[in-house]
Parts: sequence; C-alpha cells; structure tokens
Amino acid sequence: MIVVGGEALVDLVPAPSTVLGELGPLLPRPGGGPYNTAIAAGRLGAPVAFLSRVSTDGFGTAIIERLVDSKVGVDLVQRGPEPTTLAVVTLATDGSAHYTFYVQGTADRLVTDPGPLPDDVTTIALGTLSLVLEPGASAYETVLRRESARDRLTVLDPNIRTGLIADPAAYRARFTAWLPDVRVLKVSEEDARWLADIPDDADLEPALRDWLTAGVSVIVLTRGGAGLTAYTAKDRVDVPAAPSRVVDTIGAGDTVHGALLTWLHRKGVRDAADLALVDRPGWSDALGFAARAAAVTVGRVGAQPPYAEEL
Repeated sequence: MIVVGGEALVDLVPAPSTVLGELGPLLPRPGGGPYNTAIAAGRLGAPVAFLSRVSTDGFGTAIIERLVDSKVGVDLVQRGPEPTTLAVVTLATDGSAHYTFYVQGTADRLVTDPGPLPDDVTTIALGTLSLVLEPGASAYETVLRRESARDRLTVLDPNIRTGLIADPAAYRARFTAWLPDVRVLKVSEEDARWLADIPDDADLEPALRDWLTAGVSVIVLTRGGAGLTAYTAKDRVDVPAAPSRVVDTIGAGDTVHGALLTWLHRKGVRDAADLALVDRPGWSDALGFAARAAAVTVGRVGAQPPYAEEL
C-alpha cells in the first residue's frame, strides 16, 4: 500500500471571459500536489491511500468523492469544520500555472500525526504546502522520520510555492535535514535551483550530487518540455517528454509523481534495498511511463490525471 500525505484544496481555474473587458469565471476543481499525486496513482491502478485533514464543507465533500471515484483509500483522512484551502490559478500564454493561495485557518494545515502507519504500508510520499504550513508541517515531518526508520520507501516532492515561504534560508536548511530520510526525491528543475539557491545559468548537477551524498538514493528531475532525468550515485538517465498538446500544466508534475509511485510498486520496490536494484533500463522505463501519463494531463484543463487504460 502507498500512502500519500499532504494537502487537498480547490484550484479556482480561469475560464475565458465572455464579456469584453471583464474577468472570466473561476471554475472550482479539486487539487493540491499530494492530492493530485494520490489521484494519479489510484487511477493508474496502484493501491493507494490519502493522509490529510479535509474540510466538512461542500468543497471537502467533493474532494472526498473524487478520491473514492479514483480508487484512493480515505481511512487515513481526518475531517474538520475548518474551510478548504483555495488556490486562485493564473495561466500564462504557454499554459504554465501560477498560484495565489488562501490558507489561513484551513483544514489541511491542521492535520495531526496519525501514529505509525498500518503494517501493509510500503511507501510514504509527501510534499508541497503540507511541508511548509504549520502545525501540519511538523506532523508530516514526524511521519517521514518515523516511517523512514521503519525502512519504508520514502518519496518527497517539495513542489515549492515561494509566496508561502517566509524564511527561504530556514526552509532550505529544513529541506537539507530531511534528505537522510528521503529515498526518492522528485523535483522540478526550477524548484531544485531555488532549493540549491543557484542562478538559472549555473550547473545544477553538483547540487543534485550533494543531495545524493546526503542520503537520497534517486533524484527524478522534471524539466518541462525537455523531459525527465533520473540521477543515482553512479548514473544519469534522460528521457524526452512525450508528445502532447498543452492546454495547461496544472497537475503535470503531480502526475509524474503518482506514475513513479505506481511503477515502483508494480516492480516490487518496497525499500531502499529494492530501489538499489533498479538498473538503467528500469529507470528509462519508469521515466517513460511517467512522461506518457503527464502528457495526458497537460492536454486537459486542470489536474486530470489519466486512467491506466488511457496509456
């Protein structure tokens, strides 16, 4: 069983305006990095459960219903009367998404430590706002360290949202402290540069190698239209992006994350020892599978990961 922990929220995605000079309507769509990741894994056929706190409001009800429809277990979901986090999306001309978040007093940031996860859990995946916003961030950090000590396969996608990080230096230090407990680090090139605090024209690979030395077994770097790269202590594997018609990029990285979790589970990767056995052709296959899944998502409005039969 895979457990994905983190926030579930509602993306308010702009639709075209029908009146000259007026803003178009905002369409509510369930989202959030970890939530999208769990949805992607569930739709691709992996046994997955979601760990979070979800509001009892109307948005929260829709969030739960979509999890169930996507074959994601909800036994670890906590419920509360606090409102659902909102993310207002702005789309650039190339389809890239930018977010403004409304997070004060919302349900997902108030998640509490569930204690040791069930014995059938093999993988725990965390990321995005849930590792920034307290008090939930500390609860998820506790889960990460405890499950890592139990030799579970731990996967992290920081998915940086700079507008919510008040102290970048402190967050970078905290991120570095997580690395000994992270087996797979999935990160975008943009986020990796921000975390390493290096400019766009600097060589990124030395920083990635430092993270591998710190304890990470594999880094999967997403490079947008340039494709995906996997780094291990001894190797580098590059795979091009799959052909697609980009509508927007909402949920693309989360789909990559969910597809990787699915591929690793299908191949029987349950801990660090199993992960070390994945060879170069294996990583090429894993990245290709993730690229094909993401190509479907970017061709749709909002975060709509594919089902297995669509691949």
